[in-house]
This record gives sequence, C-alpha cells and structure tokens, in this order.
Amino acid sequence: MRLSVPAALSALLMGLFVLFLDMPAAHAAAIYLEINPSTVPAGDQVGLRASCDDNLKSATVSSALFGAATVTPQYGLLTATVRIPSGTRPGDYRADLRCPDGKTATATLHVVAKVEPAQGPATGGGGMAPGRNAPMLIGSGLAVIGAGAALWIVTLRRRRFG
Repeated sequence: MRLSVPAALSALLMGLFVLFLDMPAAHAAAIYLEINPSTVPAGDQVGLRASCDDNLKSATVSSALFGAATVTPQYGLLTATVRIPSGTRPGDYRADLRCPDGKTATATLHVVAKVEPAQGPATGGGGMAPGRNAPMLIGSGLAVIGAGAALWIVTLRRRRFG
C-alpha cells in the first residue's frame, strides 16, 4: 500500500510538468494531397483529397496529366474526382496542390498499362462444365437425393413403430 503513494506523487509531478511546460502544438501534416488510388490504368478515375490550413476555401491541384482541378470543401477536407485520359502513357506523374494562402504539397500518381485478359483465370479442371461428365454428375446428384429421402422415410417409420 505504501508503494501507491510514491507512484501517485510521481504521476502528479509528471502531470504538472506536462501541464505547465509551454510547447508549441503539433502542426505536422496540416497541408497534404492524397490521390486514391495512387496506381491506375489510363482512362480510370482517381479521387483527390487535400487539406490546407483553411479547408473552407477551394484550392487547385494541377498536373501535366489532367491539367488543373479545383478541390472543394466537403466534410472538412478538400475533395475532387478527375479522369485520367485514356491515351496516357504509363509512368509516374506529379500532382501539385496550391492552397489559397500560397502553401503547396505534392503527390505522385502511377499510371500503368491497361491490360485486358484474353480469357478467364485457370482455376480448376472444369469438372462442373457441361460436356461428357454432366450426365454422370446429374445422375449422381439425383441418386444422393433419393438415398437421403429413403433414409428419411425409414427414420420416420421407425419413430412411429418404435
């Protein structure tokens, strides 16, 4: 029980030290630009989410990729949606945020080549595909259902006479 008194005193001293110590507030990452998703094929849309010191005023995001876009206040952040031109070559593209007060932030957008698959993924042997095995699978399924029904009837009769 005596151990709790020194522990309480040390907690009180640390609390007073933190309370009266004059430190500036953490102001890190107040200005930023996020691109979501950050990797896209050409022709897709991306969402821009930004923050400036004053998120009540619109700001501008510019890039060689999509030109200039205005991010507008929404839910406490600055947001917009832009479409990447379909003729864009794969590579990394820089986007710059310019806040109304002149502060800036940057983000990188990665454009990849758009590839269309020629066929679906190879995920099995095709046992459920129609063909030579279909009648056998249908017959087996009906046989299992019939056996289950027969066992159910036998179980009901045993209960009545048992």
